[in-house]
Parts: sequence; C-alpha cells; structure tokens
Amino acid sequence: MLVPILALTLSAAAEFAFPVADAKQPQLAAQGNSLALTYGLGDAVLFARSDDAGRTWSKPVTVWSGGHLALGMRRGPRVVFAKKSILVSATVDQDGKGGNLLAWRSTDGGATWSRATRINDVAISAREGLHAMAATGDVLFAAWLDDRSGAKELWGARSSDGGATWSANQRIYKAPAGPICQCCDPSVAMDSRGNVAIMFRNLIDGHRDMFVAQSSDGGKTFAPVRRLGEQSWKIDACPMDGGDLKLDAAGRPVAVWRRESDLYFSDDYTPEKHLAAGKNAALAVTPAGVWLVFQDRSGIRVLTPGRSQPRLLAPQGSFPSVTATSTGRVIAAWESDAGLRIESLTQ
Repeated sequence: MLVPILALTLSAAAEFAFPVADAKQPQLAAQGNSLALTYGLGDAVLFARSDDAGRTWSKPVTVWSGGHLALGMRRGPRVVFAKKSILVSATVDQDGKGGNLLAWRSTDGGATWSRATRINDVAISAREGLHAMAATGDVLFAAWLDDRSGAKELWGARSSDGGATWSANQRIYKAPAGPICQCCDPSVAMDSRGNVAIMFRNLIDGHRDMFVAQSSDGGKTFAPVRRLGEQSWKIDACPMDGGDLKLDAAGRPVAVWRRESDLYFSDDYTPEKHLAAGKNAALAVTPAGVWLVFQDRSGIRVLTPGRSQPRLLAPQGSFPSVTATSTGRVIAAWESDAGLRIESLTQ
C-alpha cells in the first residue's frame, strides 16, 4: 500500500502522511532518491520507506514493540542507510530495570527487521534515551549520553559491517567536573573520507554551551573538543535542545543550535550567525546551500538558501527533521496534533 504525498511548495498546505495523533519524534534519512522514516507510536518503533523522493510512502511496519520506548523531547528512534542495509536505533526498557540503546537491521529495504543488537556494552548505561547515529557505506557511528561512571558523559561505538556488530564502547568526552548537559540530544555526522563529528551540549561552571568532537579516522580516535559560538549560556536547568550538525562537502562541521530563546548557525567554526528566535532546529546540507527547519511560537518555519528571513511552513507543529535526496529534493517531517506531517520543500 502506498500513501500519496504531494510535492508541495512552501506556500501550500502539507499533506498528512501518517495521520496518527500519538505518533512522535519523526526522523528521516536519505540514500539516492530513497527515503527512510522512523517514529515512535506509544511503546512501538515504526518504519516507512519512499523510493520516489517522498512522493509516495510504504505502509508503516513495526520494527519493535514489547517494552518501554524512550520517547519525547528528541528521545526516540533514529534511522540511517548503510551500504546494503537500513538501521534503526532506539533506547528501550524491556524488563523494567532501565534503558539500553538497541539497533535493528533490515537487509530487504525495511520489509523485515532483525532481532535487536545492544550497542551500549554496559547494561542500562544508555537509559537517558538521548542518542544519534550516522552512516557512510558499511561504517556506522552511534553516540549517546551515558551513565556508567555515575555522571553523564558522551560515549560512542562504531560498526564496520553495516550494523551487524558493534565495537567496544569508547568515552568520547568527560566534563572537567560533574556531568555534561543531562537532557540535550547529541548529533552525529560522518562522510566517506573518515570524518566524524559529534555535537553535544557541555556543562562547565554552569555554562551549557555546544561543543564538537571530531575524528578523521572513522571514529576510532577523536581530537580534543572545540566549543561552538562566541557567547555563553549560563542556566541552572537543561534546555532539552541539542540542535543539529552535518558535514559539508569538504568534511567541515555545519551546525545550528539554541542559546537562550534564539538560534545560531556556524560552518567550520566561523563566527556564529544569529538566525531567529526558535528552538528544535534541524538542517540539511545540499549543493544549493543549507536548509534550516525549526519550531517557534507560530509553528514550523523554514529558512531556505539565499534568504535572510524564515518562512512559515505550518501553523502548528514541533520537533522537525529534514533530509535531502541525491537530486537535491529536500523533505521535512514533524509532529502535529493530527499526526506526522511530511512535505517537500522543493519543487
């Protein structure tokens, strides 16, 4: 069964792709003109696929159910394309003892899914539910907020066989004193040349600022972290907003993040650029430029290449995700009260 999605312009209303009111935290990935979508529905992880750049979608299938799924505030499943497989990850509690970061693998385009593989090699250490995953070819990297030391740290693991197995875990960053920011999701990006970048919110002396860890050997080792932005945010609470990070064609980090009530952008650590008031931003990097989709008080907005001001995409919605196909078609998805909405941002 295919669910039709219209290719719409920014001025048109989006179609409801999956009109299920309780569907949460959509995440998109692209490979060529194929798109993968995962989301949470109650305590289940679901998946759907499009092979025509988002014009039609398969009927959603259940990847996993049978416990408690970490969901909401950027918790929830993630999806990536590997060379010959699709991977979905999520943090779940199967026995009431706490959460583990699990991955499921499909080698038939998402029709069927493997049994879960646990990524965190110390049980229950990934219970916060905040994680990210990226892939290039058969190499994958996952990063998450980890509790094994008693304070939140950034940990990661690598797969070199398309997600069939995962490496021993490695600590990527430990704050000088106490935890990193406890409730902001990390972002992971990687490319075929072995560049891996991970963005996370740190916590140093009460300042909750964004930092980036980079690797040039596929995530085997990481250079010392670098801070993003020119100003600092001192706040005695977790913003619960991790922003988004991608790599450009040269392997340099392109990032968007929130500080106080505003969004900021930088590429390759250039001086930050103020974008707009907003939160929960996601970005896609294309040959035409950077596309930014975010949430503000008026709904979901998009900032397109060559424009200085964002446009209203939908009058109601939250937690957007955005990706781009190999032909430059840009697709966004987000939560709404009536279900998940998916829209093409390009003709």
